[in-house]
Amino acid sequence: MKIQQSASWLALSAASMLFAAPAIAQQVGATGAQTTAPQGDADQASNQNPGTLSADAAATRSAAISGTPQAASTGDVVVTGTRISRPNLASAAPITSVTRQDIQAQAAVNVEDVLNRLPQVAPDSQQTYNDSDGRQRIKLRSLGFERTLVLIDGKRLGTQNGQDVGIIPTSLLQRVDVLTGGASSVYGSDAVAGVVNFVLRKDFEGVQIDTNYNFYNHNNKDTIVSPLARAAGFSSPRGLTNDGGRADLTLTAGTKLFDDKLHVSGFVNYRHTDEVPITARSNAGCYLTQLQLNGPLSCGLTPSSSTSGLITPGAGPNKGAQLVNNPDGSRTFVPFAAGPGNASNYFSGYAYQRPSERVNAGGFVTLDLAPEAELYASGIWFRDKSYTDYPTIASGTVNVNCNNPYLSGAQGATIGCAAGVDSVPVTLAYRLGENNDRPDTFLNTGLRLTGGVRGKVGDAWTYDVGGVYARNHQDYTPSIRIPGALQNAVNVGGTQANPVCASGAAGCVPFDIFSAGNTNPALINYLFGNGTNQTIGTLYDVQANVTGDLTSYGITSPFAEQGLAIALGTEYRKDTLKSRADAAYLAAVGGTDTDLSQDVIEANIEVQAPLIQHKPFAELVQVNGGYRVSKYSSNPKSFNTWKIEGVYAPVSDITFRASFNKAQRAPTVVEIRQATNIAFTNGGAGTFTDFCAPTPIPGPNGVTYGAPLASREVCRATGLSDALYNSQSLLCANGTAPNGSAACAVRSGGFVADPETAYTQTYGLVLKPRFVRGLVFSVDRYRIKIDNSLGYNDYSYYTDGCLRSGGDQFFCQGIVRNANGQLFNGGYIRQGTTNYYTSVAQGWDFQAQYALNLESIGRLDFGFNGSLTTNAGGQDSPLQPNRNCAGYYGNGCGQLIPKWSHGLRTTYTTEDKKFSASLNWRYVGALTNANNSGDPAIGGTPARALTDYYRVAPQNYFDLAFNFAIAKQFSLRLIANNLLDRAAPIVPDSYNISLARTNTIPQRYDSLGRNIAIGTTINF
Repeated sequence: MKIQQSASWLALSAASMLFAAPAIAQQVGATGAQTTAPQGDADQASNQNPGTLSADAAATRSAAISGTPQAASTGDVVVTGTRISRPNLASAAPITSVTRQDIQAQAAVNVEDVLNRLPQVAPDSQQTYNDSDGRQRIKLRSLGFERTLVLIDGKRLGTQNGQDVGIIPTSLLQRVDVLTGGASSVYGSDAVAGVVNFVLRKDFEGVQIDTNYNFYNHNNKDTIVSPLARAAGFSSPRGLTNDGGRADLTLTAGTKLFDDKLHVSGFVNYRHTDEVPITARSNAGCYLTQLQLNGPLSCGLTPSSSTSGLITPGAGPNKGAQLVNNPDGSRTFVPFAAGPGNASNYFSGYAYQRPSERVNAGGFVTLDLAPEAELYASGIWFRDKSYTDYPTIASGTVNVNCNNPYLSGAQGATIGCAAGVDSVPVTLAYRLGENNDRPDTFLNTGLRLTGGVRGKVGDAWTYDVGGVYARNHQDYTPSIRIPGALQNAVNVGGTQANPVCASGAAGCVPFDIFSAGNTNPALINYLFGNGTNQTIGTLYDVQANVTGDLTSYGITSPFAEQGLAIALGTEYRKDTLKSRADAAYLAAVGGTDTDLSQDVIEANIEVQAPLIQHKPFAELVQVNGGYRVSKYSSNPKSFNTWKIEGVYAPVSDITFRASFNKAQRAPTVVEIRQATNIAFTNGGAGTFTDFCAPTPIPGPNGVTYGAPLASREVCRATGLSDALYNSQSLLCANGTAPNGSAACAVRSGGFVADPETAYTQTYGLVLKPRFVRGLVFSVDRYRIKIDNSLGYNDYSYYTDGCLRSGGDQFFCQGIVRNANGQLFNGGYIRQGTTNYYTSVAQGWDFQAQYALNLESIGRLDFGFNGSLTTNAGGQDSPLQPNRNCAGYYGNGCGQLIPKWSHGLRTTYTTEDKKFSASLNWRYVGALTNANNSGDPAIGGTPARALTDYYRVAPQNYFDLAFNFAIAKQFSLRLIANNLLDRAAPIVPDSYNISLARTNTIPQRYDSLGRNIAIGTTINF
């Protein structure tokens, strides 16, 4: 089943309802620090007037940039990067904050829409990724989602492996705070690249409806893909199209009872996304490929997707030839080639935007028992269903009976049937219609519960004892080939008029593989079925935290007004992962059931020491420190993390800040499984030829052999004797891999996964010049270096590394030969998750906020966030140079990080706040193919051999949003993202770059065109 686009969604969005927001009496800072929120804060104000509140948004961003509180029109906003919250002191860590007003101006439906615009976040676009499993993850600094800790109101979202930030409706968000850099000493493992904290709306009272409906309005113009697609017989659209509707509807309700001691609120959220087929955009009419260096572009034609049926004889005079049934119905063969009926667009059923449907619901409660104790609890549940389409292709090697009634005499002679021959082998690949693609279904459900008690003890101490239980359940139901069904269907007896399956198998449907255009639904249902694999991840997390301000005890510097502050904490976490598959899935895909678990106990301490305050020579000198010790059940040793920070403000206008962190991350349960579990396959090595064997060279007269790709020295490093160098006995086609194929063997697993260690440094300057009132500017230098870095490397990591390095044992030890020097029959290549050398991310972050009061005319607010990446990569081994992929793609540079990117939002608000207009300028810097980098470490050569299609020019996008506060209870938003409908840049062989078949990089660019949205907020 597929979700079909419907114009009725706009009407539905106006009629449907949703819910939102927690009631928590304390304000949660950027990474969990809590401060008492004043009455009438921004949340409460937004309940009373759904209009734009640019002053509060500006104050929040200013607080994040400077690390100190800013006076907002409705109360102080405090954003911190520590569990110690003291409104008068500055944070040493740079923080980026996205406000509720920013989110509404983007018309964001998914959380990934919000975060993709931040330069500090590696953009992810699961909605435009056909192979997605429907879950949204966050990757700071392009260092992987495993290294980014995600919190909701200061507590963990859930397990790292089951993370899905789609559990959070955008309409529920008050803001998103992003702390980049190591924070393991404060929040535990996983906070290597930083922390993202989603701050939910609080103190909600009344009933509110939020609606958001958006769609794409794109003018398809001919691109370099269009003529190639049409020449291959594929369509390429032209003209204006409206598609890809997305509806987001939320109903929120809340109330206070028992003299405001009990606060209860809840929400229901519904989201729906229509599919956009890949063929709906002129830049994706076919998959664009460049088969040779600086060669012409062409449509990638996949023989296996021919709707006329590809038949490759396994015997006879035409052995190995690629033949298809003549589309004219003459029951003859023609060579495979481009053209209608001969080749089809393999990816025609892929989605440019995946269809999905999600329901979220939740509730929040707080109860004031006494001034010293408040009970709190919350629960969020979600259900998300999405689809991935793949071509329905009947494929495999089968034996064809030569008396098959569908087989003409000419066809029989071509495939090798002759007198005395009863059957012949053929390899079949038959696409059963371009409109009969069978979807793989992903059903994700989850539950997150929190609860605890918090309060104050005297004037100096606060405490919070609570926990999180999170459970994510995924049912993956792919379309699978039923084993044995294809052979039964191909073995046909009887006559053409009355064919029967010769095997007599129950339910068998005869398959006419010798004519073009077979789309028999009964045959498809016989050949294909469904199996299900269930994955369940759970998190149990219990924390106890105590903070104290020791000023009242006299523990104070003689030059400071405030004394030492301290935070003490302990935490126990347990992660589990279970995988279960039914018999149909196991028979078709393989695998085994798994039960994985890992637990950890931790203890931590933080201190914050103001040394000098408000003196003529120093407005503020402050030192912070933190230490955490962790003991994981998966590792026999405990490890520690720490931080040292300093803040110096010679005057209130200028602040210098620095932070040095040691962060460590233990492997997740999945990484441990991938590292330790041993499995033998041929993996992708079916196309790998031992580089110490003679090189096969196909030719018109058969295969000849050239010299090996590797030198004798390299081959010695793999354990091969000189006597076997260049021996045909090494050819993998001579042996048998563990799965029975004639290929090199690959052993996955058998490694030890140790914790990785990261050292993070940030140095920053914050300017708040009093002679430019309303301006806050910061620049921060960051450097993250991960030693003993954990990651997954396939077999090519070892083979390519060994060959390229000239025999470096770091790589060559991954090639394990048998007694005869072979990579089969006991020999193998290693792959899997293990520790390798280093990963590096470094650069500069720039933020600014400027508020210009125009008195009776209104006000202008400017918000800027930019990032300059100077290094993104690492070293594969001590002998290899640093791979710096900043600004490059290809050749293993998969980070896709431009050297410079920024966002600049300008918002005008009238004095009465009844109208605002916001213009956002997004800039994405250039990306260049690594081959043309001039850097040999990433595959570049001084000659810069590529002469075309090697660079993506800088891209500029403009977004415009209008907000009308029509009444106290009603506001209307009209938004156009990518206002100028800028088309996505085209990149050949895009799958090798972005894992997308859309001829672009959808994670990085607006690939579907202009997005138009209408949103409303209604209060009752």
